[in-house]
Amino acid sequence: MRINRYLAAAGLGSRRSVETLILEGRVKINGRPVETMATLVAPGDVVKVGSKTVAPQEIVQAVLYKPAGFLCTASDELSRRTIFDLLPTDWPRVYHVGRLDMESEGLLIVTNDGDLSESIAHPRNKLEKEYEVVLDKSFDPAHAQKLLRGFYIEGGRAKMEELTQLGANKLRVVLTQGIKRQIRLMLYDCGYEVESLKRTRIGTLRIEKLRAGMWRMLSPKDIADLKAARAPKKREPQGVPRIGSGPRRPQERE
Repeated sequence: MRINRYLAAAGLGSRRSVETLILEGRVKINGRPVETMATLVAPGDVVKVGSKTVAPQEIVQAVLYKPAGFLCTASDELSRRTIFDLLPTDWPRVYHVGRLDMESEGLLIVTNDGDLSESIAHPRNKLEKEYEVVLDKSFDPAHAQKLLRGFYIEGGRAKMEELTQLGANKLRVVLTQGIKRQIRLMLYDCGYEVESLKRTRIGTLRIEKLRAGMWRMLSPKDIADLKAARAPKKREPQGVPRIGSGPRRPQERE
């Protein structure tokens, strides 16, 4: 096994990101520094990063329906509930890809697969995330173009890729960014409070039969589709008014 793949399988990041550890001279095999990315790890070899011996872990690739009221963190100084309270205790250490704030619910991927994590989280992939949002009052369509054009909030310039009005105070929102509390802050700027927010889709992965607090392992097809996914061409939803931002330009940066 090539050394970058070995380190990724040990839960140290994606194959690309662990190359930094090698270039910095922090990786040793049997006491000898690794000098090239093509170095192979043979059975019985001892691999260390710094002073710590590392070895491949069981790969976990799962999707969780995070309920409202749970934090996306491994521990909390106030002893509040976290998403890891919902996962099996015999799993190796896993990480959440992206996050949902405490008040929000919906799909969250948890994994120790660095390549999968990078495919989902890297901004260049523009992976779509879809949300259902309930507001404290009726939505005024006059605000739609502002939300679709984008504007600055805490954390950077934010925009919505698609906005569909499902009811007087209910929206379907599609994002390709991952700014903290993006939907809540954007709608607050337009005069709304978000009463509930649920992520219903990540790329090709939909919430379907999952219920709050449930998780399932991703299938090989799920993983292949997520890694291959890019922001798809928009399709007109049936039976509901839709507000769109127009065609996307390839390689456009937000």
